[in-house]
Amino acid sequence: LRTPAWGNRGMRTRLGCLSHKSDSYNDFTAILPDKPNRALKRLSTEEATRWADSFDRLLSHKYGVAAFRAFLKTEFSEENLEFWLACEEFKKTRSTTKLASKAHRIFEEFIDVQAPREVNIDFQTREVTRNNVQEPSLSCFDQAQGKVHSLMEKDSYPRFLRSKIYTDLLTQTQRRLS
Repeated sequence: LRTPAWGNRGMRTRLGCLSHKSDSYNDFTAILPDKPNRALKRLSTEEATRWADSFDRLLSHKYGVAAFRAFLKTEFSEENLEFWLACEEFKKTRSTTKLASKAHRIFEEFIDVQAPREVNIDFQTREVTRNNVQEPSLSCFDQAQGKVHSLMEKDSYPRFLRSKIYTDLLTQTQRRLS
C-alpha cells in the first residue's frame, strides 16, 4: 500500500491553511506588485470596475492579474493563471533554441500527468499538447491554454467578481477619492 506523494503531514498542512485563508484583503500589500500603496494610488476605481466588463480586460491589467492571482490562491487553483501567463510569455520566445527547452519546462510543470502544478484539462488536449511539444512552435500550447482560459472565465472569474478580495479592492480605491 503506497501513501500519496503529499502524505498525511502534507494534507494536514493544506487543511491547516484552509482555516487561515481568507477571502478578504484589507491589506493589499500581499497581492499588488511593486509598492502596494503606490499601486493603490495608481489604480483607479474606474479601471478596477472595468475588470468586470470582461475576463480579458482583467488579464490585460497587471493589478487585475495580481488581484485575480490572490483570489485563486484562496481557492488553491493559481496554477491555472500561472500556466496561462507562462503560455503568454512562451509566445514571445524568438530563439528557436530556447523554444524547445521552454516548451518542455512548461509541459513538465503544468501539463504532464502528476506535474507539480498540473492544470485541469481533458486527456485529448493533454495528448495533443504532448505531441505538439515534440516539435514545438509558438502555438503548441494554444489548445490547452484556451481550455484553461475558458475554465477560468466560466468558473473562477465570476466568483472573483463576487469575492471579498475584489469588493474590498473597489472599496479601497473609492475611499481614496473621498
